[in-house]
Amino acid sequence: MGKGGGCVPSKKRAPPITDQLPPPSTTTESNNSIQETPLPPPKTDSKSKIFIVFYSMYGHVEGLAKRLKQGVDAVDGVEGVLYRVPETLSIEVLNQMKAPIKDETIPIISPEELVDADGFLFGFPTRYGSMAAQMKAFFDSTGSLWKGQKLAGKPAGFFVSTGTQGGGQETTAWTAITQLAHQGMLFVPIGYTFGPGMFNMDNIRGGSPYGAGVFAGDGTREPSETELALAEHQGKYMAAVVKRLVKS
Repeated sequence: MGKGGGCVPSKKRAPPITDQLPPPSTTTESNNSIQETPLPPPKTDSKSKIFIVFYSMYGHVEGLAKRLKQGVDAVDGVEGVLYRVPETLSIEVLNQMKAPIKDETIPIISPEELVDADGFLFGFPTRYGSMAAQMKAFFDSTGSLWKGQKLAGKPAGFFVSTGTQGGGQETTAWTAITQLAHQGMLFVPIGYTFGPGMFNMDNIRGGSPYGAGVFAGDGTREPSETELALAEHQGKYMAAVVKRLVKS
């Protein structure tokens, strides 16, 4: 192409276009050469699993997580599994912050367990418009999974908690998308699929097109029924997406 001249047609015929796409794969560099690593085959188990992985200090995110599980479990052939990420604060600090005792029936997840899921819903409170340090520390611990792209192709969504209406209901999820991008995961927002509930202006409501959300206020405000219903809807929506992907 000459300067300012536009494209010049090639004298060689281009190969015919077909609708056959190459199978998805990941690549790793070894000894200055590229080696392909095929993605895992579709799951054939009777039930697909969506891991609902969250961090919650005062229980607001946990309340959404449990309602999300109800939504996931309502879809035939899909099961929601609740997990916490490890706490990074000491008991002394948590006591000073008046954080309630965590539900011990919900296990703490390790990074290696993530590969067993067909999809994810990650939940966390905001810290200045982005995810809390506890959740970021967990994502930082998935380096071995990132190196082998073990989570590539898996769908994931977010749900959040903020203290105020302008505290990051959207940016907290928005800034978390980078974690999925580097893992090769698929971000699944809910858009406006909740219908009229997304347009209700009569009551204060958390949540956004990025995912379910709750306003915590000073920590004493409980989630509204609309916020919980949006979380349940997100669980059903993600379960339907995962079910469709597993079948494909």
